[in-house]
Amino acid sequence: MITGIKSAYKPPICTSCHKPIPPKDDAVSFYCPECGKVMIWRCSKCRKAGVKYRCPNCGFEGP
Repeated sequence: MITGIKSAYKPPICTSCHKPIPPKDDAVSFYCPECGKVMIWRCSKCRKAGVKYRCPNCGFEGP
């Protein structure tokens, strides 16, 4: 067993609720439909509930 080594993996953050998205979550990612510059991440919970997201670059809001 190797000790003292930290994983470099950082889970993506949901753009709606700002929580880390676990690896097996049924999340989606896509570029902002308006500016196309920012990757939007949505966790399964926010997707199902229809929680709005906002692009940090252009301010576009989506369902």
